[in-house]
Amino acid sequence: MSAPAATASPRGRPAPGAGIEGRYLLDREGVLGPLMLLPVVVYIVALVGFPFVLAILYSFSDVNVGDQSLDLIGWDNFRAIWQNGTFRTALGNTFLFTFASQILVLILANVLALVLSADFHGKRLVRFLILLPWTTPIALGVIGWLWLLHPIYSPIDATLRMVGLLGPDTLCGPGRNVQWLAKADTARLSVLLVHVWRTLPLATTILLAGLSAIPQDVKDAANIDGASFWRQVWYIRIPLLLPIMAVAVLYGMVFTFTDMTVVYILTAGGPTDSTQVLASYAFYKGISGGDLAQGAAIALFLFPALVGVAVLMLRMARRTETS
Repeated sequence: MSAPAATASPRGRPAPGAGIEGRYLLDREGVLGPLMLLPVVVYIVALVGFPFVLAILYSFSDVNVGDQSLDLIGWDNFRAIWQNGTFRTALGNTFLFTFASQILVLILANVLALVLSADFHGKRLVRFLILLPWTTPIALGVIGWLWLLHPIYSPIDATLRMVGLLGPDTLCGPGRNVQWLAKADTARLSVLLVHVWRTLPLATTILLAGLSAIPQDVKDAANIDGASFWRQVWYIRIPLLLPIMAVAVLYGMVFTFTDMTVVYILTAGGPTDSTQVLASYAFYKGISGGDLAQGAAIALFLFPALVGVAVLMLRMARRTETS
């Protein structure tokens, strides 16, 4: 016995429900998900992927501002910059500023987070002042530091003279100044302090959120057992905050390792290229100097470190999801 034929609607129209599959195509997870991710993929390819591939091609060529033809020359650019003393200084400064600043930030952020987790008068004002450097555009903040470290009119030097740490002002003129940005050691110290000032608010906020997530039962149990403040810090708060600290440090490392604004505005790489970092030296070599090939090769030295940090972030995120 044959199956009954489908009943057609009048005037040749499809039967009701025949177009439901096509009508609700966007309700399918396999279609809607990729469609929603498409703008992100286009953004990454256009603003990250294409410049990255172009930088790789430039680094293996002899392209410059005057001749933009891609003539591949192999590893010559990498050999040349590795033999450059300024590049080695920039590489060392990049790691110095990154790791030294994050060590200081980690210590100070723990102190500030513990202070801000307590109740006291003016708590909101103190929080606002601590978060202000993070909300301020970095360029404006560094310009403010440029004035604070001025070789003649520095308020920091004036304060040091007032407390007797520098020579006093006389009728012949002001007392001696530190000249923060004129000497290599103090210039590096200045760049390091600005990086600490910049990334400290973010780390403090992250640790403060971690402190607020510690169960109150754990704190009450420690108080009942008679644990002192420092015992609670070392045996309860710090162990529970270690994953949060790692997140704060990784974010600070990314911001510091790739930053060129602080050096560009504060010291311009000086004195005598003693404060150059990889980002600023790549800019001066490739853009200001016109050697696009070597500038791209210098910038590519940032890539391995950033990949390592990204892998650590992804592993920590996976552990958080599975725990």
